[in-house]
Amino acid sequence: MAYERTGPLAGIRVLDLSRILAGPWATQALADLGAEVIKIEKPEGGDDTRSMGPPFFRHHATGERADAAYFLSCNRGKESVAIDISTEEGQRTVRQLAAQCDVLVENFKVGALAKYGLDYESLKQEVPGLIYCSITGFGQTGPYRERAGYDFLIQGMGGLMSVTGERDNRPGGGPQKVGVALTDIMAGMYAALAIVSALHHRNQTREGQYIDIGMLDVQVAVLANQAMNYLVTGTAPERIGNGHPNIAPYQTFPASDGHVIFAVGNDAQFRRMAMAMGASELADDPRFTTVALRVQNVAALAELIGAVTTTRTIDEWIRTMEAAGVPCGPINTIDRVFNDPQVKSRGLLMDLPQRTAGSVPSVACPIRFSSTPVDYHRGPPDLGEHTQEVLRRLARDGLLVQAA
Repeated sequence: MAYERTGPLAGIRVLDLSRILAGPWATQALADLGAEVIKIEKPEGGDDTRSMGPPFFRHHATGERADAAYFLSCNRGKESVAIDISTEEGQRTVRQLAAQCDVLVENFKVGALAKYGLDYESLKQEVPGLIYCSITGFGQTGPYRERAGYDFLIQGMGGLMSVTGERDNRPGGGPQKVGVALTDIMAGMYAALAIVSALHHRNQTREGQYIDIGMLDVQVAVLANQAMNYLVTGTAPERIGNGHPNIAPYQTFPASDGHVIFAVGNDAQFRRMAMAMGASELADDPRFTTVALRVQNVAALAELIGAVTTTRTIDEWIRTMEAAGVPCGPINTIDRVFNDPQVKSRGLLMDLPQRTAGSVPSVACPIRFSSTPVDYHRGPPDLGEHTQEVLRRLARDGLLVQAA
């Protein structure tokens, strides 16, 4: 069943040859924005994330196991077409599909699609306006270009783990990866941004182009202030647990019933925090009067604040600091996140229609448009759910020479 798309990318057709996370995250973002996304999957098993569980989603009516939650997280709004691209018939069909698409996204190893005639150099001869985006671990050039790239490896190689985790000399010290595959996700978001930019360029020039996204490039780029801290000093940043290298106090503190976050971003907030805590002496202490001084003396400051925060509960501190205009909050488990009144009011938890399950839970796109709202029309597809529908539709419209 075809859907009328209303988002800002309505009318754009995307051929998605990607799997796992970085590529599917990019194409899900495009689908959210209204693009028609045709996901090509191998007939046996489909996208690897369909089986990356537990946990697996269970059908409401039968209780039967369906796809893994991992797959559901990054494939809503797409049509699944099962094609074996290792066959000549499959390659021909995919080339015909590509000829009718604005964008192609893939995350195969460097050069892997050339043997199928599905690389950019082959396709641009027939589709000069095609935006072709390749997402790999290390990009299309350089000594590591042939290596497979995985988020965990890239978090380590790209420096993120060196600044994530507790200090080595503290309990639990040592490098830690982030709790979600952040490098994959950021690579997907950069890919989506690049694709939208290339589409804008094509609107002006009618020229397609090739986009090379390397996950290591992305991870180095998003080191942000930690990268610049090193570049301006020559000293590599170290892990500091829940602290911040450039702001203090900006960390967790013990409350009487758990831990609470104080995120004090400037001197005025610090003074208000000290007054609200009943510790006005902190505001006038010459060691703590500016951000720079507080960072230099953060250990002493944290000890003094912690001695006070243990006297009240998390909720008491949140109420006190909110009244004083000081950013303060809890460390929510994910179940508490989805029960948070702000999260509920913003509609971040959704149920989307799905053919065999009836509906599946999903997390909303965080973008809010005033005129072209995000386009939610279907949940993640079953493997090959739309194969015949898509091929017949395009063949009926004269866009395919021969449907497989």
